Amino acid sequence: MAAITGQKSEADRKHPVDETLPPLKMFTSGLQHVAAMYAGVVAPPMIVGPACGLSATETAFLMGASLFTAGIATLLQTLGFWKVGAKLPFVNGVSFAGVTPMVAIGKAQSTHNALPIIFGAVIVAGVLGFLLAPYFSKLVRFFPPVVTGTVITLIGVSLLPVAFNWSQGGNSRDPAYGSLTNIGMAALTFLIVLVLRRVLRGFLQQIAILLGLIAGTLIAIPVGITDFAALTKADLLGFPAPFHFGAPQFDVAAIVSMCIVMLVCMTESTADMLALGKIVDRPADERTIEGGLRADTLGTALSPLFNGFANSAFAQNIGLVAMTKVRSRFVVATSGLILIVLGLCPMAASVISLVPLPVLGGAGIVLFGSVAASGIQTLASAAMEKGDNALIVAAAVGIGLIPIAAPDFYHHLPKDLLVVLDSGISTGCLVAIVLNLAFNHFGRRTQTGAEALAPGGDPQIPLQPDRGTVDDTDETASAPAH
Repeated sequence: MAAITGQKSEADRKHPVDETLPPLKMFTSGLQHVAAMYAGVVAPPMIVGPACGLSATETAFLMGASLFTAGIATLLQTLGFWKVGAKLPFVNGVSFAGVTPMVAIGKAQSTHNALPIIFGAVIVAGVLGFLLAPYFSKLVRFFPPVVTGTVITLIGVSLLPVAFNWSQGGNSRDPAYGSLTNIGMAALTFLIVLVLRRVLRGFLQQIAILLGLIAGTLIAIPVGITDFAALTKADLLGFPAPFHFGAPQFDVAAIVSMCIVMLVCMTESTADMLALGKIVDRPADERTIEGGLRADTLGTALSPLFNGFANSAFAQNIGLVAMTKVRSRFVVATSGLILIVLGLCPMAASVISLVPLPVLGGAGIVLFGSVAASGIQTLASAAMEKGDNALIVAAAVGIGLIPIAAPDFYHHLPKDLLVVLDSGISTGCLVAIVLNLAFNHFGRRTQTGAEALAPGGDPQIPLQPDRGTVDDTDETASAPAH
């Protein structure tokens, strides 16, 4: 009887993704996610605002709006409703994929019309993406380990230059960019995070990144690279009033550009969901990806209402999940609430912005490197002993690294193509998918069943574990969740 009771108890135990943590752990773990992605959320409006002729005050308003809409999109993704949301620990925020076309729109239009035209294009792109989500999600069958491992690796490698830029100071025009002080602070923060991960245990080890950011920021104060100006000028309360910059306008060229951006975002989000599904031991199936894409696109369609831009999953937070082993989606939902509060309280947002970019860069090297390591781990299960699979990885990684190693490689090509080509993740993903079809599918009908089902060849759509239980085959079922 006890055995039966024990079995029921084990079967009824929630999957770590669906577990809730004590309030303090929930808040600090959520805050760590916010700290990891904060710079990524505010960077696009910092670039787009001046390109559209906004003043410093208006650009700050745009940053707060981006935080607010990122929080809404994160709640849609983690908590969800109906068929919306992957219900995985995903943080959503402003996608960098839209920065280049939005800057182009801003420079081509008058200051009065630039943002309304951008917002109109984002709304149309979000609605289109929402309608396409059920069909786009079926592409999961074309993401076997040889493809997902390649893409995950490229995600991590593509993010590392961001960390390197932060480590140097973030602004290449600043005379202190790349100074010994900036690089030294990045290196010190990097070492602090590693030491904390090595010596701490339990929950403190899980928030080593947050502790490292706090320690680095405190050390940076006497060094003189912590800027308190934003804190002194920030208002206590503020709300991103709907259509603050004017009613949306609908320009055909801008809509086409942003629709392409939306497809790029959906491609990257699909890869991100597959990556996170493996990390948290809940493989992302078609239903999960469909819900996740609906959350991305619905969040995108709603963002312009509050003066925000296109949203997508943030890959840097995947590294944080992989490192901390905290898999609860409610932790990330807490991050969404924190983002909303930051968007409503400019002064609170300014506290987070006190973290100097070199400090953030030092921690980012560990975070983004963890993503690449997860990709390499996935490739280990992709039957790399098959020469074809090794060739697929070699070609996809090589093409995916072009925008990173040679940023001006495509500068003679039409600007509309650069939306895709300037993203190493998207180009590498497309190359991996096409080559996987060419080498592992087309012309393989005469193979034996064993050959046709070789790992990394014919992709299998992962089965979604029951939402409320842990699969009996899950290796982590008998181990503590956190």
